[in-house]
Amino acid sequence: MKFEMHKFVLFCKSYIGDKQQVRVLIKSYVEHNKDKIPFYISVPRNNLSAFKEIVSGTTIKLIADEDVTSELISEAINSSGVGYINQEIVKLTFWKTEIAENYFCIDSDAYFIRDFYIHDFMYDSDTPYSILVEDKELCTCPLYYSKYWHGREKVLKEIKEWIGLSERRTLTCHGNATFSSKILISFEKDFMIPNGLTYSDILKFHPYEFSWYNFWLQKSLVVPIIQIEPLFKVFHMKEHYLQYVKQGITERDIARAYIGIVLNSGWVRYLSFKSIFKTYDMYPNWILILLYNFRGLLLKVLKKVLNTCWKS
Repeated sequence: MKFEMHKFVLFCKSYIGDKQQVRVLIKSYVEHNKDKIPFYISVPRNNLSAFKEIVSGTTIKLIADEDVTSELISEAINSSGVGYINQEIVKLTFWKTEIAENYFCIDSDAYFIRDFYIHDFMYDSDTPYSILVEDKELCTCPLYYSKYWHGREKVLKEIKEWIGLSERRTLTCHGNATFSSKILISFEKDFMIPNGLTYSDILKFHPYEFSWYNFWLQKSLVVPIIQIEPLFKVFHMKEHYLQYVKQGITERDIARAYIGIVLNSGWVRYLSFKSIFKTYDMYPNWILILLYNFRGLLLKVLKKVLNTCWKS
């Protein structure tokens, strides 16, 4: 399948399990895409028919993962599942389709909250902005620090050492960032091939696709680094979201600094996926907090009531 070559596109790697999240993303894309930036969504071939319905009536193009790369794996690697590794491989190899010189990898559980333009992503027609941060805010969060920081810090250090990046600071991002094909071509040609590595090899070492990219960007300097902060406000943990709710922070407030929001599906899946800030604007914050914190107890009580009614 032949596609038109673009300077810049949005790219989402998804699958059937994230179909509802992608609906929200698409709706926000259609509403806020003022520069008519092309959008491509890649899913496993056997998911294509399910996604055709949700992109119907839009300019969004679907592509099968199998048409992006032949390097997809069929067995789990270490503790990472097949789907997890394959989505990273697809992101790192999308440049090979020659669809775009630069592509912004957007998560399925992201959505836009204000109008966006090409200049939000690109410094000029050839140079993407690079999202490179030290995550000091996450480092100061006791819960995130105790659960995730140490392990992630160790992994990032090991990737830097293997690549040969001597930068004292650890500058990278978690996702929702632009990949330059120039960097990825150089990464494969000047790092992977000389070391006899495949994409599954590097992800077996550490499955952090954005950090492999970001550290090679800083090592190779193939494109100028124009550094910016994240474009999306990411709520990594439910506690981070509830902090915003308690403070009465709304989407309108977040939109002053970000073009979108990412609500990590790992903790938000129990809800009917919508814009949670909008969904709960109608409720006082204390009700939301009570519902969230006591949802387990409420479900048990409901189950007991239903069982009693059934027996009677």
